[in-house]
Parts: sequence; structure tokens; C-alpha cells
Amino acid sequence: MQTAFQGKTQTPASHAFGWAVARTDALTATVPTYVYAVVFASFCIVMGLLWDIMWHMSIGRDGLFSAPHLVIYVGALVSGLFSGYQILSLTLRKNHPDRPRSVRFWGIFYGSLGAMFCVWGALAMLTSAPFDDWWHSTYGLDVEILTPPHTILVLGMMMVLFGAMIGVLALQNQVNRDGHQAIANPRDKTRIRFLFALSAAFLLTVLFVLLSESMGSWASYHSSYYTTAAIIFPIFLMAVGRASSLRYPITIITAIYMLTLALPSWVLPLFPATPKLGPVLNPITHYQAYFFPLLLVIPGFALDWLNRRFSGQVINGKQTRKPLSDWWLAVIAGVVFMVIFLIVQWPFGGFLHESPHARNWFFLSGSWSYNNDPNWEYRYKFNPYFNQSTTDFALNFAQALLMAMASARIGLWWGSWMKRVVR
Repeated sequence: MQTAFQGKTQTPASHAFGWAVARTDALTATVPTYVYAVVFASFCIVMGLLWDIMWHMSIGRDGLFSAPHLVIYVGALVSGLFSGYQILSLTLRKNHPDRPRSVRFWGIFYGSLGAMFCVWGALAMLTSAPFDDWWHSTYGLDVEILTPPHTILVLGMMMVLFGAMIGVLALQNQVNRDGHQAIANPRDKTRIRFLFALSAAFLLTVLFVLLSESMGSWASYHSSYYTTAAIIFPIFLMAVGRASSLRYPITIITAIYMLTLALPSWVLPLFPATPKLGPVLNPITHYQAYFFPLLLVIPGFALDWLNRRFSGQVINGKQTRKPLSDWWLAVIAGVVFMVIFLIVQWPFGGFLHESPHARNWFFLSGSWSYNNDPNWEYRYKFNPYFNQSTTDFALNFAQALLMAMASARIGLWWGSWMKRVVR
């Protein structure tokens, strides 16, 4: 007796053998190289950015091909090349299996949404490099952070980081929705979930860097510190929390963010660095560290608990309790986040800024840029400029609560959209 299998006449034994081989191939298939590449590119961009900040704090003068810049350029090149290859592959191969899942743009090209963002971001980053070099040679040293070339660079970075996150997210959603026949190995599914957490944490790190001038420990007793947090963090954390398939995604993402931000500041001060640009008010011999990260992991864990308790997420095939509407969930999440953030960051900010026990390699509070006076009277105590009456702080914090609710609601909407991304 014979049976037809894949257009050929085979015996039942060969049929079984063919099925076993196909099943084994599916189980041993790995995550696409493109996905690893864009997450690695995000890592390079974040590490290069943090190194560049500490370079400016410790050495001052840099050039187009300084070491931190090269690391950033590597991230741009890797993301651009791998994403560009994916787009060209989908465009030129009409029978490509992933083409039905792709997005068509400019009427010619096919590619994933994440790849498009990565290509555009990489082009912007690489364009900003010679533009920045020309800017310095024409106008001298920067007196502001967001000069035109730096603005283009930052926008490019954000596009690459967002593209990497969306690229991993689309693969995660494909696996969750239809099993994605090429990725049946449970280990690969777990890798995809953690790759999404990594890419989201890298994006969160850059968001904090952009906000850091108003979120240093010196401002932790002022309401503006909490207003900034209310606007930015709930929207992002609730979005990635809803989009991720991990059990405690916000906790994991915020923990990775803390490690990503702190690790370079723990390592680089071990290496020598000498200022090469005046005035040198603080003669240093080693790299100066950046900030100790915000303790977002604590309110992050609370948001995870709320999501599991009230949002009705499906976990391991089972729906947690009857879900609240997203409006009520946003109200609760906004209040919980801000109250816990205040309880945690108020004393911790005071500890970082004033306590001599924070002036060590771990908490980094002894770090001081070469061009700042080390004897400044407010180096280790709060500046009266940030003084605020209890009434004013309470009123502004109440406004921050409303902002956090609105931010959380937008985050839930954004997260619901991200859960539907499969291209």
C-alpha cells in the first residue's frame, strides 16, 4: 500500500519519516538573524551614547571618529545593512514566504515595518555625522545639546531603537497568533520575548537620557521632576507591558533599563581619562560616571501586578480575572505609578544627592564633570532654587496624577495597537 506525500509516491514508513524530518526542522529553526542584528544595533547605539556622554564629562574634546562615535556608527551600519537586506530580499523575491506579511511602500519596496524604521533611522544617523563635523568647523563647539546635527542624530537613534522593538514585536505577534511554522521551538519563542524586553529597555534608556537634565537627583524634591515622570513613563511602560508576552514584562524591562544605564558607569571609571578642553575646574584622572538610574523597577512591578489583576490578559492560555475597562485601568495605574514613584524617589533622590554613603562606585554620586567647580556649595545639598511650598507641591503633584492617568490611557491604546502588529 502506498500514499501520496508532497507530490511523490511513498510508503507509509517514508511518509512518517518525511513528517518527522519536517517536524525536526521546524523545532530546530532559529530566530531570524535580522532580529538579533537590530537588537545588537540598539545595544551599540545605547552604549555609544552613554560612553559619549561620559567622554564629554571627562575628556571634553572629541572628533568625528572618536571611540564612542564609532560604536554609535556601528549600530547605525548594522541596523541599516541588515534591514536594507531584508527589504531588498522581500522586494526582489516575489515568492519570498514573508512577503505576504510585509508592508509595501513607495509603490516598489516590500519590508517589515521595523526594517523601514531602522533604515530611515540609520540614514539619519549617518547623515548627521558629517553634518555635525561641518557644524563644529563652522560654528565652533556646541553650547547647546540639541543643535541641528544632534537633533537629526537623536531622531535617527529613536527611529532605529523603535524599529528594532517593532521588528521583534511583529515576530512575537506572528508566533502568538498563528504559531509561525518556522519558529516552533519553545526556546526560540522565549528568546523572542526577551529580545523584545531588551529592545524596549534600550529605548527606555535613551528616553531617560533625553529627560535627564530635568530628572537628576538634585530636582527630586521639586514637582517638575514628578510632572516629567507622569508624562513620559506611564505611556511607555503600559504600552510595552500590554504588548509583551512575558509574565512580568514591565518589571523585566525596567530592570534591564537600570542595568543598561548603570553598567557603563560602573566600568568606564576604571579607565584613565584626562581633560583635553578648558577650562579644567575639576582635575580628574579617570572617566566620570553618569547618573544612577531611577528605581523604575519598583513601580514597574506594581504596574505588572495591576495588569495581571485587572486587565484580563491571557497568560498561559488562561484569562486572568474579569477585565476592567481601559479607562478605569488607566486611572488606577496612573495613581499607583505616581504614588509609588514619589514614595521611592523622594527619599532615594535625597540619599543620592546629600548622603556621603552615595559617593562611591555603586551609587555614582561622587561623579563630577571636569569643567564644573568641585567646591560648588550645592554639589551635595539641594539648591534653594528648587524650594517649593507644600501647597504648591501638592497642587502640582495633583496635576501630575491627572497627566499620569492620561499617559497610561494612551499607553494602553498604543499597547493594544502593538499587539496587532504582524508586519
